[in-house]
Amino acid sequence: MPREHEATMARGSHSTAKRSHRFRWWVIGSIAAVVVIALAGGPFIYIHFIEGPPPATLTLPKNQGGSTTSTPATGSSTPSSSIDGTWNVGAGSVVGYRVQEVLIGQQSTAVGRTTNVSGSITISGNSVTQGSVTVDMTSIKSNQSERDSQFDGRIMNVTAYPTSKLALTSPIPLGTSPADGQVGHYTTTANLTIHGVTKPVPLTVSAEQTGATINVLADIPIVFADWNISNPSIGGFVTTQSAGTLEVLLKLTQGAGNAPATITSGAGSNTSGGGGPVTVPKNTVPQLTVPSS
Repeated sequence: MPREHEATMARGSHSTAKRSHRFRWWVIGSIAAVVVIALAGGPFIYIHFIEGPPPATLTLPKNQGGSTTSTPATGSSTPSSSIDGTWNVGAGSVVGYRVQEVLIGQQSTAVGRTTNVSGSITISGNSVTQGSVTVDMTSIKSNQSERDSQFDGRIMNVTAYPTSKLALTSPIPLGTSPADGQVGHYTTTANLTIHGVTKPVPLTVSAEQTGATINVLADIPIVFADWNISNPSIGGFVTTQSAGTLEVLLKLTQGAGNAPATITSGAGSNTSGGGGPVTVPKNTVPQLTVPSS
């Protein structure tokens, strides 16, 4: 009997050890599965349910008169003399970037904007004879402080290059001016200065006069390497495309317009006209932490 009892006890102990071994592997497997789900599903949940959709692309205000395409033509009538003169960049003007990025396998769109924009255009006869726009780069903000830190530092170095500028290099023939509330489309060339580099760019703009305001819209493709801009990617955590879009919406007025940005030396901070940076709504949940290097 003692030997049978010992054998029974040994079999029971062995069975218990096997169950304990299986349980440990089950716990380890469960933890691994949770980690995999967190890594794969976390970014999806964050992007689609927590961070939410990116700000919509900039557009001209809705007009009631439809859209028309105006092209210069010999002998075409000139715009109304009421629009001749200097038009200043005023309140409501917005400039920013839009870049596609991948956050651990999940597609998202990075958008940063500012209303600290100044400048003017001059209209004479049937042409825009000159024009330039200056953007305070230190005030561009997205909905992620970590992204902004990368943008201000290693990507754009706004301390060294606090402003960007777009300046016409050739007139814009207006042809027949669209009626109030209608949209005209025009092409020209301009010099774009970003990150201390100036390069010519083709420029296609849409313009709409509504009362005492001329609204101007432009989307300018930017290949980062052309302006010596560092790849915005952060290791294997956040990967961005090698190009993005510079979005421009100008509200032009014959009034005083926005004051030029005043940059505090060496700090990358500023005070300027135009109402300060655009605030992109944030959610109340904790932000995603992006590695600093």
